[in-house]
Amino acid sequence: MTQRKFSQDELRQRLSLEAYHVTQEEGTERAFTGKLWDNKKAGTYHCVVCGEALFAGDHKFDSRTGWPSFWQPVSEAAVETKTDRKLWMKRTEVHCATCGAHQGHVFEDGPQPTGLRYCINSASLTFKAKEGEGEAS
Repeated sequence: MTQRKFSQDELRQRLSLEAYHVTQEEGTERAFTGKLWDNKKAGTYHCVVCGEALFAGDHKFDSRTGWPSFWQPVSEAAVETKTDRKLWMKRTEVHCATCGAHQGHVFEDGPQPTGLRYCINSASLTFKAKEGEGEAS
């Protein structure tokens, strides 16, 4: 898939400092500080950079890590992964397949049916509530 690109100037104007750091510099927000880590409303989580749907609220679970966690993306084509060897360990990074924005990491310690835990930064997401659910709690 050809990724949509945005200029760094546009992104710096449009995104918060934290969202820019997370999505463009592969940063990580502090645990339990993001707006969406404990959101329990029905809806869809979208990439803060391009607006593409990435995760469904139905696939979210409480991982007790302080970050929004999902057992699968909305589709296999929604996200891409790459190996991250920072911090003296091997991890798998998760990026938006549409624009390449860094979202977080995926680990193999999640619940069934996939056994995966997509540990995603709130700063990399926007939340669109299912009609009648209101904003993120």
